[in-house]
Amino acid sequence: MALKTLSAANAAALDKDLMSTGAFSLDQLMELAGLSVSQAVYKVHPPSRGRNVLVVCGPGNNGGDGLVAARHLFYYGYKPTICYPKPTKNELYQRLMTQLKNLDVPFTSDFTSALQSTDHVVDAIFGFSFSGEVREPFGAIIEAMEKTPVSVTAVDAPSSWNIESGPPEEGPGKNFQPEALISLTAPKPLVKYFKGRHFVGGRFLPPSVAEKYGVEIPAYQGVDQIVELDQNGHRL
Repeated sequence: MALKTLSAANAAALDKDLMSTGAFSLDQLMELAGLSVSQAVYKVHPPSRGRNVLVVCGPGNNGGDGLVAARHLFYYGYKPTICYPKPTKNELYQRLMTQLKNLDVPFTSDFTSALQSTDHVVDAIFGFSFSGEVREPFGAIIEAMEKTPVSVTAVDAPSSWNIESGPPEEGPGKNFQPEALISLTAPKPLVKYFKGRHFVGGRFLPPSVAEKYGVEIPAYQGVDQIVELDQNGHRL
């Protein structure tokens, strides 16, 4: 049985439904997404493997998910560092940044140097809405993640990948295969090109919305916000 996936267009429409008929706010969805990301990191890279985590954030919602995840990771006992080359002035993101700064979580624009002293990387640059060419400084950051021996967890998509067709044929990200991927709400078509550990985090999706978009809600266990799936979509 093939794993059911959600196209970029349907993912965007589903989010709109969640924020209209579903009555969720963007803040809520970002908090739930970031919580799922933090739990995936804990599974892939528990603190016993090293507490230094470098979270690289893009300018959109994927970056916001990374900021939320970093806050949760702090409370799990990790030592997160944020690389946020192009922060947005939107009030929501400013509040997320302030929350981290109030915890004395450091921010840096020097990804290369920060990479030398980290134990794990969270790729929260681009999500399901990404298309087109990768612009700097993100091209160099993606190339660094591609080459580093440090393990990486990607948020919703390995950055630079096309949501439908996977890794680009050339340029940054061509050979980018993170250790883990956390699909938010539902897997996207690119998962068929992904070779690492795959998690889904969407334990907030109303059954009516899931049915409308053909999303299969996995069997979440206990209080987990995530579930690990095999290539066929079966829980591990």
